Amino acid sequence: MSSVQGVQRRTLAVLSAAQITGGVGVAVGLALSSLVVFRLSGSEAVSGLAGTATVLGAALLALPAAKVSGKGGRRAGLGLAYLAALTGCLISVLAITVGSWPLLLAGLVLVGGGSAGNLAARYSATDLSPQGHAARHLSLVVWAATIGSVAGPNLAGPADSIGRDLGLVPAAGPFAVAALSFAVALLIVVVGLRPDPLTLARQLSGTETASMAGSRTIRDAWDTLRATPTARRALLAIAVSHTAMVSVMSMTPVHLDHGGADLEVIGLVLSLHIAGMFMLSPVVGWLADRLGKVPVLVLGMALLLAAAALAGTAGRHGVGQVTVGLVLLGVGWSCGLVAGSAMLSESVAIERRPAVQGLSDLLMNVCGATGTIVAGAIVGALSYGVLGLVVGVMVTITGGWLVLRGRPGQAAPAA
Repeated sequence: MSSVQGVQRRTLAVLSAAQITGGVGVAVGLALSSLVVFRLSGSEAVSGLAGTATVLGAALLALPAAKVSGKGGRRAGLGLAYLAALTGCLISVLAITVGSWPLLLAGLVLVGGGSAGNLAARYSATDLSPQGHAARHLSLVVWAATIGSVAGPNLAGPADSIGRDLGLVPAAGPFAVAALSFAVALLIVVVGLRPDPLTLARQLSGTETASMAGSRTIRDAWDTLRATPTARRALLAIAVSHTAMVSVMSMTPVHLDHGGADLEVIGLVLSLHIAGMFMLSPVVGWLADRLGKVPVLVLGMALLLAAAALAGTAGRHGVGQVTVGLVLLGVGWSCGLVAGSAMLSESVAIERRPAVQGLSDLLMNVCGATGTIVAGAIVGALSYGVLGLVVGVMVTITGGWLVLRGRPGQAAPAA
């Protein structure tokens, strides 16, 4: 057992390091993507497709990465995701050099593999977790994303200057630095993730042979979800939490801009929101293991409700109230992601986990993309306050449903 614990400690360290470098790659690569697409296309409408392309890429790569993990272990799945992101960055550099925005959008789809890899890394942290510790171990890897998410955007400017010094065209530098970051993340995973946590977990559980046939297709994931109510509740909580967070967050800069807030203020509000998303994740993980996953999920829905109410009722000049709302929005999202992901992993047999986890990330990203589209339509046709009301109703219904369904099938919290 002690040897397994040692492998798990090493696994967490490797995944955290990959999460940091991969997070830098995602943040640097996306910091100026919409602006670059606008400059190449001359269209604000087309520039909005930059974010859509990366979200779409994260969704599209979730299942292939999960399938590869199911066959060859976590090292293979994460390696595929980071390799796709590395390739996407190189394509983006080429696209900027030749001045082709369609090629840049294609590259950004592959860059979304970085997000897919970072999301999959959190699940990799649970393969060797002792009973009742999955949320804590998962939350440590989620917390590591804070470093990359905060540092990444601040590196975009210096990266552009370095790129120009090296002879690259303007705006190509950040994508070159992102490519380097993903290359480092790929190297960390391929070299450091040995033994592979999923492969070792299957060996210890005696399901190594069965696993080769158990995680191949999306149908396996659907069949598992139909047979596992706890997994369905976890997946719904993750999807709703992410949809609520992305919907409100995506429209907050527009709301503050209409109130006359400058870019520095808007940037500070979003930075505090990101801090709320990641900084407290170890606390959320500890609570989920001690109190149970469902109570933390319900707490998350309550925080998301409070966030929607505060942000939605704030006037255009109510920066302080919006800021508090956005911080709560981030913490509520953390509760949903950490507790929901741990609950999903613990409720599914080891041989079925990659397929179910990949489907979860696919649905999470699709819901997030849909949420931004619907949120824009609501704010455009009605108001930011109505968006807060809609999100509040959605999370209230979900929280009530989680309470009514109770906790059947959930493992007891750690002593």
